[in-house]
Amino acid sequence: MANKLISEIGLPKSIANIFAARNINTAKEALSLTEFELMELLDVGMADVTSAVAHISAVVSPPYQTALFLMEQRLQNEQFAGHLPTRLKGLDDVLFGGIPFGVLTELVGPAGIGKTQFCLKISLLASLPASYGGLDGHVIYIDVESKFSSRRIIEIGATSFPEIFHKKGMAQEMAGRILVLRPTSLSEFTESLQQIKVLLLQQEVKLLVIDSMAALISGEYDQGAPRQHSLGWHISFVKSLAEFSRIPVVVTNQVRSQSRDEICQHSFQAHKNVETQEGTEKYDSHVVAALGIHWAHSVTIRLVLEAKSGHRYIKVAKSPISPPMAFPFIIASSGIALLDDDGIELRGQEINTIHCQGLDDIINFDGKKMK
Repeated sequence: MANKLISEIGLPKSIANIFAARNINTAKEALSLTEFELMELLDVGMADVTSAVAHISAVVSPPYQTALFLMEQRLQNEQFAGHLPTRLKGLDDVLFGGIPFGVLTELVGPAGIGKTQFCLKISLLASLPASYGGLDGHVIYIDVESKFSSRRIIEIGATSFPEIFHKKGMAQEMAGRILVLRPTSLSEFTESLQQIKVLLLQQEVKLLVIDSMAALISGEYDQGAPRQHSLGWHISFVKSLAEFSRIPVVVTNQVRSQSRDEICQHSFQAHKNVETQEGTEKYDSHVVAALGIHWAHSVTIRLVLEAKSGHRYIKVAKSPISPPMAFPFIIASSGIALLDDDGIELRGQEINTIHCQGLDDIINFDGKKMK
């Protein structure tokens, strides 16, 4: 619009002819001069210059948009893009329908908290017929730590959807829609990425799960530039898969101990173990999500699974459209189940803090267990 011709803007013919006579032919050329410079160059009064500049600006400048309009537009885009409902009502409500298509959704939490259980349940949901609220498609499940259990998938299905799984052959059909890959190293995973991209088209894949990305990276390199360079490439490729295929991509991430250097560098995020008013709970400030800040910026949705005061919680720690909320949950025969659909709104340090009270098997970034 800046290169729009003055003659096409709709100025009064007398003023437009003056601009042309002074060799000012585009809106950009006119607006690059001050009003005083234009008044002197065109040899007209200030009122005429001010009126002409206002008219040119109104024509070529983009219209303003209200915050309400932008919010409604974003919600429409999210709804158009689609979601995979998790069947956890409170969580689906907060996420405006479930796990969004076309972006990365991350599950962070210590070992044994329920990340794989969550992935198994949504894998089942993506493979269900559309008539039962599923996506009626295939699932690619990258099982890095050999935690995938077909028996558990069928148990979840038979408990949650008995009307489907008790039909002859349906359990086998649903399980047959989940394609499991088990790379033993980052290099194997890298080699399989092109195969995955082809499968996304050929097999009508409706969900990609990587469980877990941290396990792929851990141990490949020492801390430093080589790891970050490699991780950056994989982040870009996985994000491109999500955008290219327009399907939900869910990646699990582990937790690790926070180094002394990180605490010094990010002192505003580090909290010493302080007791609450009741004097019974402490913040696990030394525990953070693995893979680092570069990875954290690349994911669109971050869901944190944690243990606190004898209960498990799943919380929305990062989302462009959702408030930070936490929901207590249990792991039942039907998979993860919320105890409360209303949730708890989070504030301050609680949004990013990862609690793991009562869980000893926390995996450090180097693959060692924390004591």
